[in-house]
Amino acid sequence: MTAQNIPFKGSVLSSAGSELGEGPTFDPHTGKAWWFNIVGKELHELDTETGETRVHPLPFMGSVLARIDAGRQLIATDRGLVIRDTVSGEFSPYLELEADKPGNRSNDGRVHQSGALWIGTMGRKAEEGSGAIYHVARGKVTKLYGNISITNAICFSPDGTIGYFVDTKINRLMRVDLDAATGLPTGEPSVLIDNHGKPGGMDGAVCDAEGKIWNARWGAGVVDSYAPDGTLLARYAVPVKQPSCPAFFGKDADRLLTTSAWQGMDDEARKADPKAGNLIDLGITVKGRFEPDYIL
Repeated sequence: MTAQNIPFKGSVLSSAGSELGEGPTFDPHTGKAWWFNIVGKELHELDTETGETRVHPLPFMGSVLARIDAGRQLIATDRGLVIRDTVSGEFSPYLELEADKPGNRSNDGRVHQSGALWIGTMGRKAEEGSGAIYHVARGKVTKLYGNISITNAICFSPDGTIGYFVDTKINRLMRVDLDAATGLPTGEPSVLIDNHGKPGGMDGAVCDAEGKIWNARWGAGVVDSYAPDGTLLARYAVPVKQPSCPAFFGKDADRLLTTSAWQGMDDEARKADPKAGNLIDLGITVKGRFEPDYIL
């Protein structure tokens, strides 16, 4: 089976260019998309109905946002996990994460159907093996995997029995069996997709209602769609070289967006990639699903 190459038919949702756009999520209760400019210390908010965008300056590097309830959001940062009040915008500490590694920051993460958070870390300069993946449930932090350079592609099958993750430097998507009730592994990870040595780094990912994995391919200018068995189904072109993480959005979770970045580009590269850092709507119809709330 040969994967389809799908040309871009979408649009720019937000041109508030991020040096390192990451961690997008959509809140169906408010119709708003949220994402981060990690190194720019910004939280972006987009009303997907009106197109109104707000940029919230942050006192830290944030990378992942999860809804707790109507008034609170959980945010993963380089200072641990904090809770954001959605009305005042104020932050309160929640849990420490790698307090013994001040050179690290949070990176990719996602809430499992059980209400637990998987959150990955990495060195600020992507130092070799300095990152890890943690399971956070009801205030308890459990280290799952260490010796990871760039944590990415954390996502889960629709029934919560399978978890996925990647070390972008190695470029092998890992699959692991999970306890659907807790989000904790019940076995050892195995390689599902081996892209080691191939162009473009496997970055952020989401898993749709059919179990298909949608993965942003950093440096390759595409979002890939994989079957649950790891077969590459299609490559969707995007008008940015460095797409970083996809997210489902829309009232039926039937649309797909991706963040992007201009990090690491010189002036010439940025001129050649004018939409780098924008939030992109792929312009396709998908069978997505909404992210679960984090359970305190």
